[in-house]
Amino acid sequence: GVHADVVVIALIGERGREVREFVERVLGVEGMRRAVVVAATSDQSPLVRRRCGFTGMAVAEHFRDQGKHVLFLADSVTRFAEAHREIALASGEGGSLRGYPPSTAHQITALCERAGPGAGTQGDITAVFSVLVAGSDMEEPVADILRGVLDGHVVLDRAIAERGRFPAIDLLRSVSRALPAAASEAENTLISAARQRLGAYDRSEMMIRAGLYTPGSDPALDEAIGSWPKLDKFLSEDEWDDTTASFRRLAECLTSAPKDTG
Repeated sequence: GVHADVVVIALIGERGREVREFVERVLGVEGMRRAVVVAATSDQSPLVRRRCGFTGMAVAEHFRDQGKHVLFLADSVTRFAEAHREIALASGEGGSLRGYPPSTAHQITALCERAGPGAGTQGDITAVFSVLVAGSDMEEPVADILRGVLDGHVVLDRAIAERGRFPAIDLLRSVSRALPAAASEAENTLISAARQRLGAYDRSEMMIRAGLYTPGSDPALDEAIGSWPKLDKFLSEDEWDDTTASFRRLAECLTSAPKDTG
């Protein structure tokens, strides 16, 4: 379902068993026909692990320069940064950002800024960088640096995964800076309405589950309560026939909320 000519995957610091399982079972023969996998397992030196990210991006640039549309996936930038930390500290650079040296920001931005459209008739690189956030702290250095560099971020929440909804995306904490220009005015209105209702439910969820909320006392919250099950289910569904059908389904989630909450 991915509209890309070539997919380049950099597996940085992964376990060897996971790399093999990913190549053989997730990608398979069909997936490998248009994929390039660059891997540096967790037992390799930090120099090799850090080089894995740059090598993967160099491969993506090679195909982009040929006019191809490339999807670049890096898992994960956290282990890329950890490898750089080992190298930098061993060379005498002091740790400052929770143990990360000041040059960490430059290394991450130097990797990320290489993605994007090429010049003239060249293709483009769409990059997705995963981050392992320790203790769900979105203010930790690697996540904080990436937030300031990329066009958006998708936040996965352990609590959502624990209640069985996948993908466990926390919509309210996820942001796309490219979205307003990528959707029509009507579509942006739908997205804004969905976020408002999910936000209203999230702010009052504890009170609702405890039975302390009296239906009818807040019309906006009544609408949020009525829409929430459908919106939550919508976030776990595969895309329908196309994006237009998905927005039509989202509109149904917002308009089919029961009006009588008493």
